[in-house]
Amino acid sequence: MDSNSDPPFQEAYKLLFDKTRNINNEEENKDNFDYKEVVAEECELPVIDLSRLEASDEVAREECKSQIARASQEWGFFQVVRHGISTEIFSRLRYEQEKVFKQPFEKKIKEHKFLNFSAGSYRWGTPSATCIRQLSWSEAFHIPLTDILGSTRSNSLSWTIEQFATTVSRLAQTLADILAEKMGHKSTFFKENCLPNTCYLRLNRYPPCPIAFGIHGLMPHTDSDFLTILYQDQVGGLQLVKDSKWIAVKPNPDALIINIGDLFQAWSNGVYKSVEHRVMTNPKLERFSMAYFFCPSNDTVIESCREPSVYRKFSFREYRQQVRDDVQKLGSKIGLPRFLTLDRA
Repeated sequence: MDSNSDPPFQEAYKLLFDKTRNINNEEENKDNFDYKEVVAEECELPVIDLSRLEASDEVAREECKSQIARASQEWGFFQVVRHGISTEIFSRLRYEQEKVFKQPFEKKIKEHKFLNFSAGSYRWGTPSATCIRQLSWSEAFHIPLTDILGSTRSNSLSWTIEQFATTVSRLAQTLADILAEKMGHKSTFFKENCLPNTCYLRLNRYPPCPIAFGIHGLMPHTDSDFLTILYQDQVGGLQLVKDSKWIAVKPNPDALIINIGDLFQAWSNGVYKSVEHRVMTNPKLERFSMAYFFCPSNDTVIESCREPSVYRKFSFREYRQQVRDDVQKLGSKIGLPRFLTLDRA
């Protein structure tokens, strides 16, 4: 990729890099370890064959549903294969994704003029970063699907995203309904509140990072949605917390990665786990991924489906605003701990 297409990370964050080099030179510094890259053990997430949901054997169908619920409780992450989305859609989207990221940086920051996306959909780095741990060495197009679905001003990227969003939204609904059913709720909540046009797609690119101390491609976080469906290339870099330690996710070319978001943890009263995860940079290889965020409308009220409730009721709008406020003031997200009921806060 041309150098003029990369965001100017080194110039923009020079002060942070210089500060970190100075800290790393002071061996007695108590925070020194935080800046070192920790080699995480690689593992394979639970793999679930979704074709079993179509089996004539009810036992096979129920076992598949139980696997989904169990992985959501124990891991907060799992992989699905034979999910019904064609490789052709993924390869087309990857082609369009690479093409748009190859645009000159100066053009990408004016994306709404040439892509018809909402202003601000192109993002890079971490504007609020006050230390190196808060920096994300990545660029992304974070696209509300309202910008795409039913749009008359279509281009090849928009058309491909619409094809992908149409198929992946059905998968998200299926998984959400299964997780609700396994909580004892055959609910229409997700069909009524999580519509394709309330969801988001994020195209991610992680440029090679030449800086020696372990820079995050994406800083540790949990997702603020119900479910995230991720398609990634084979470069690797995704890591998550399991049993209080970071583990690296081994890429699987045939699988989509599913992870539970904060809203599902709140809705399930803490049964399904929204797990902290991050992306580590690669010194030589660029990495691409695309994520579909299964979100409700801003006015949707999230409340636990069981009593006594761990979390108080809140709207998605309120949740997002609190996350924005915390990131702006503190440099990172607090998330669900802000919404515990009074007797647990």
